[in-house]
This record gives sequence, structure tokens and C-alpha cells, in this order.
Amino acid sequence: MATTFAAASTVVGLGSSLSSKRTCLSSDFVRPVMVRSPLRQGQASGGRFTCMSFQSDWLRRDLNVIGFGLIGWLVPSSVPAIDGKSLTGLFFDSIGAELAHFPTPPALTSQFWLWLICWHLGLFITLTFGQIGFKGRADKYF
Repeated sequence: MATTFAAASTVVGLGSSLSSKRTCLSSDFVRPVMVRSPLRQGQASGGRFTCMSFQSDWLRRDLNVIGFGLIGWLVPSSVPAIDGKSLTGLFFDSIGAELAHFPTPPALTSQFWLWLICWHLGLFITLTFGQIGFKGRADKYF
């Protein structure tokens, strides 16, 4: 019984080189597409591919965002809220303390790393929201 079953059936893909019969699968989700050579497509458009919906100046850099974002972070981070000291002051003081023994790097247990991460994380979040706000206002989203 097992030998009859194995002889009567072929595995699709393994026996395709022996037979000239091709199987074409079709579905409502998959439509046959004419495959073109990418080299011929490039020659049809002059060798240059363009996308009309993508702006070439996608970053849309604005120096106002950097300036107002930096001021917008320096002002709140300079408020003395941590034991009478500001985050900016603590960060700059830790820089001075670490530069006092310059050739040696800061220890992993140094407060410098905490202030460095907190200060820069706040700066980058402020700059990101500033970019969203400036460009959203310019594009009249709000």
C-alpha cells in the first residue's frame, strides 16, 4: 500500500523538472503581474527614479527650532528643584568634578552619568516636540 502511494504521487517542486506540466495558482488576493527587468525600467525614465510624494527636503531644518528648543530646555532645567540646585547646575558641577582628574574617566557609580542622561534626554525630548510644534504650525495641523 505504501509503495503504491509513493509511486502514484509526486511532490510538487521535486518532480517539476521531469514533467512539462506547470501549476498556476491564482487567488482573489494575488493577481498575475508582468515582471519587468529593472534595467529597462531605468532606461524608460531616463535612468532616474523619482517619487512624487516624497519631499527631497524631508528634514526641513529650521534653526528657530534649535534655538527656541535649547532655550526652552535651559530655562526649566535651571530651576533649583533638586535640594536647592538645578539640573543644569548639577550637570555642569559634575563635569567640573570629573575634569579635575582628567586622564581618568568617570567611574560607573559617578553621579555624572545620571545628570548627563537626564539633561540630554530632556533636551532631545524638548527639541523633538519643538520640531513637531513648529512644523505642525507651519503646515496648519493646529
